[in-house]
Amino acid sequence: MQTMLLTTDTWDLTADASGNIAIAEPSYSLAQDAASAIRLFLGELYYDTTQGIPYFDQILGRAPPVSLMKAYFNQAALTVPGVVSAQTFIQSWTDREITGQVQVRDAAGNITAAGF
Repeated sequence: MQTMLLTTDTWDLTADASGNIAIAEPSYSLAQDAASAIRLFLGELYYDTTQGIPYFDQILGRAPPVSLMKAYFNQAALTVPGVVSAQTFIQSWTDREITGQVQVRDAAGNITAAGF
């Protein structure tokens, strides 16, 4: 399955050199899909409302421990087919914005990272 390449600053589609929608390389697509899973709010995915992180119930408007957030993020990354293990790093947490990085390992042992 192919993944459309998203820009790292706006998380929006981007074009390739030919003007077509860019497709992520297989190694990076796994990490980008994991980062997308981390950005998914619980109930937001219309065809499976059980997926996602309970941002409204557990994170937003509260001061949860960083360990709890990392556990949710790692768990979300592991829902991506092909991800064998995941580790997340929170780079900043200011006001209502959390930025970080997810590093995923595939079955071949390759590690790839993407920001979230």
